[in-house]
Amino acid sequence: MSAVDRGDALALTRALVSIDSRNPLLVPGAPGEAEAAGFLASVLRDWGFRVEQSEAAPNRPNVVARIGASGGKTLMFNGHLDVVGVEGMTHPPFDPLIKQGKLYGRGSTDMKAGIAAMCAAALAAYDSGIAGEIVVAAVADEEFESLGTRALIASGVRADAVVITEPTRLAICPAHRGFAWFDIHVMGRAAHGSRYDLGIDAITHAGLLLSELDRLEHEILPKKSHPLLGRPSIHASRIEGGTGYSTYPDHCKLGVERRTIPGETALEALSEIELLCEGIRTRRQDFEAMITLGASQPPSDVQVDAPIVVALERACLAEGRHAPIEGLSAWTDAALFNQAGMPAVCFGPGDISLAHSAEEFVEVREIEQAANILKHLAINWLSE
Repeated sequence: MSAVDRGDALALTRALVSIDSRNPLLVPGAPGEAEAAGFLASVLRDWGFRVEQSEAAPNRPNVVARIGASGGKTLMFNGHLDVVGVEGMTHPPFDPLIKQGKLYGRGSTDMKAGIAAMCAAALAAYDSGIAGEIVVAAVADEEFESLGTRALIASGVRADAVVITEPTRLAICPAHRGFAWFDIHVMGRAAHGSRYDLGIDAITHAGLLLSELDRLEHEILPKKSHPLLGRPSIHASRIEGGTGYSTYPDHCKLGVERRTIPGETALEALSEIELLCEGIRTRRQDFEAMITLGASQPPSDVQVDAPIVVALERACLAEGRHAPIEGLSAWTDAALFNQAGMPAVCFGPGDISLAHSAEEFVEVREIEQAANILKHLAINWLSE
């Protein structure tokens, strides 16, 4: 990796993309974020930041860099260093080539361009003069369990507002959906395929539940809505069961994902499915199912007239850009900051539809635009 000139967001993006920081909890044997974190920490020290590294998990550090005067108003820029796997990619994943104004590579859009833009923005704002402090947090493990941001918050790091530079196409995203994962074990009774009088078909019973989930998806959930996110959703992600053609299956396992909107909780989603099972049981007394709530994350919601949203709108206009206010479909660490009392919105270069894809790139011009907008935001936010 070549040296990164002071404040050069494009060069920093390319350098970060060239480092393999695949999440080892998603890709067994992957290196994780340590090399990328160490490199970024070194760059930011050279640029004049006060830098600390702390482990969110063994050999998986967060980078927390500060610039400006402490004790006053604060603004945090947050992003994650981990990336997903590279199977099936149509271009070299860690060779950050630029073609026709696009920078290619795994993590280019999700979200190393965002990290580079926020670092350059923080430096440019400081050089222009700020009254408070900017905290730059580059964290581990957002792609799996958010170990990095959870550790960051638990360590006591705080800010008056947070901008997460996830890829939003430079739209302002104050809200995103949450999710809940469910394992549903439908029980039957094994018997020879000829003994209908003894067997209970767990797969058919799972089909009854799938029909009810379909009704929930198409008739009930559309009645709920959020101004930016629209309706919640549910879908069956996995199914397995049975042992052979001539045997009644004694089990069938469903994996179900429920995407939640603000105002909903994972436990409420669990109750929905339990009610569906109770309804089936009134018609089929031998229906039996056990539902287990697995991983879940809450939705996030900041009001569109919140100070950080208004300030970000003004910063966009100062750079000649009218940024739309949208909901973000994917989950982000913003929800964790909001739970901790720090209003957090997403805004950054790149397109979320290209994240995790076979072809991942970011528009080079968006990196510079994002850095300029975030510079204006920081200057104005910290002077108010």
